Amino acid sequence: MAFSKLTIITIFIFQALIFSAQSASNNSNLFREYIGAEFKNVKFSDLPIHTGVEFHFILSFAIDYTTSSSSASPTNGKFNIFWDTNNLTPSQVSSIKTKHPNVKVALSLGGDSVGNGYAYFNPFSINSWLSNAVSSLTTIIEDYNLDGIDIDYEHFKSDPNTFAECIGKLILTLKKNGAISFASIAPYEDDQVQSHYMALWRKYGHVIDYVNFQFYAYDKGTSVSQFMDYFAKQSSNYNGGKVLPSFISDGSGGLGPDNGFFTACSKLKSEGNLLAISSCNLMK
Repeated sequence: MAFSKLTIITIFIFQALIFSAQSASNNSNLFREYIGAEFKNVKFSDLPIHTGVEFHFILSFAIDYTTSSSSASPTNGKFNIFWDTNNLTPSQVSSIKTKHPNVKVALSLGGDSVGNGYAYFNPFSINSWLSNAVSSLTTIIEDYNLDGIDIDYEHFKSDPNTFAECIGKLILTLKKNGAISFASIAPYEDDQVQSHYMALWRKYGHVIDYVNFQFYAYDKGTSVSQFMDYFAKQSSNYNGGKVLPSFISDGSGGLGPDNGFFTACSKLKSEGNLLAISSCNLMK
């Protein structure tokens, strides 16, 4: 078993909270889980899945870099798979979706690092990047029978407008072609990151279904009141979007499950603002 018993119980409790929150006007029943990064032998079947929620697994990551372990280089939108392909295969995607009809599976683009360096968003041009990205991602999406994409670039060698045009047009094209049914973004509180994602949101927010804001990127030891303030700020920044509260299971940042995250989610639930919960699990 890849997860501790405590982690599994925590994940199930938050799904139950989401399920119970549906009676409030704006609350929904979505739980999202990033999976596959850092090759920790995690399988879909390791996670508890509540039958009353919509459950999204997000495969982490697909990156437009070469797959060399030491000297990876950018490929201008030609995406390769960097998640744990030994445990998260097309047949395992099919199996978990068949066993649990409430499960959907997406892939996340970018991430923090690749090889021995950062994974930069580094297009040669908007049109060339877009053409390559649509082609390479459509192949991966079809091979794995995926349902959506998540945007998690965290480092940039382009201006915000180029990022907005590339990503916005990518989402539009994949949706128009029927390749995906939903898309999300995963920004966090950093001036460069926010400038790029807010430029994307201003122009293409209408095609983005969820904002998986990385609240766990705030300082470790965040209090409930601070978390509520952060949530209100980001809900304003991404006005009109479905901003999701999030936690990281190893407690390395933000407001953790052991320190008040459940309380914060309960407050959001009472306000009708618990639109979903997003989890990033790094625990074995």
